[in-house]
Amino acid sequence: MRNQMEPRNQMKPICAALSIFVCGGALFFALQPRLSAFQRPFREYPGIEYNDFPLPADAADKAEFMFARLMYPQMAGARGFNAGFYRGGGGDWKHGNSMWTQDYPRADRHFLLALRRLTRISARSVEQPVDLDDGDDVYNWPWLYAVQPGTWLLTDAQAAKLRDYLLRGGFFMADDFWGESGWAVFVNSMQKVFPDRRIVDLPNPEGIFHTVYDLNDRYQVPGARYRQTGVTEKCEGCPPAWRGIYDDKGRVMAAFTFDSDLGDSWEWADDPSYDEKFSALGIRIGVNYIVYAMSH
Repeated sequence: MRNQMEPRNQMKPICAALSIFVCGGALFFALQPRLSAFQRPFREYPGIEYNDFPLPADAADKAEFMFARLMYPQMAGARGFNAGFYRGGGGDWKHGNSMWTQDYPRADRHFLLALRRLTRISARSVEQPVDLDDGDDVYNWPWLYAVQPGTWLLTDAQAAKLRDYLLRGGFFMADDFWGESGWAVFVNSMQKVFPDRRIVDLPNPEGIFHTVYDLNDRYQVPGARYRQTGVTEKCEGCPPAWRGIYDDKGRVMAAFTFDSDLGDSWEWADDPSYDEKFSALGIRIGVNYIVYAMSH
């Protein structure tokens, strides 16, 4: 896997991005007039798939980059997979067992292992669940990732907080939502966030696809069920799309991997039954998005 994953021009872009992150991050934080004195401490919640993934030995070590996972309320009737059967959930989303915990924490920690191996980014080995209702805490985390947003239902206050976060320089990635119904639910909340901005398909020349790896040849990244079915789609007629929202300066501030499941490609990267080419692309996309977020 080492040869397959070796990035293009690794030294220069990563080192440059890291220095920009340190300096730019300080500016980002300085712009927060109500910023609380400290980040929320690391916390863990029960996931809808499993609750027995161990903490890395260096989980408490300090680092310059933290992978933040968005906690969110979900629409009524949203369903998650757990212990071999489907169940409803999400009533008490602030304490886990909700769709925001899909693939959590295994996907995040596997991806962070790859990020640390493939770049010079000083990344913490564990993720950080972030709740938009927690005062100004979101402003401490310049990168924010959400899974299964085809089930989310942001409040007006949460949407306003996310909009402010992005316009101040934050970056948001949404992943693993599928089909027309999932897109409609996702857009319903994103229109609260940005009623005046269009979601567009990101073109191949866009810098986010070329920060570390050249990703002109992208393909659908399937969920884990592909291992049994051999089918990459989670719904019929669901081709992959890479979409986003630009700020006024032309920076991609939100990027969406629609009809793909990068989270599963990270989660199952160590499983021989999950095809390496999907994890390779999923990891490359994640690395590119993080370096782009840190350097733009």
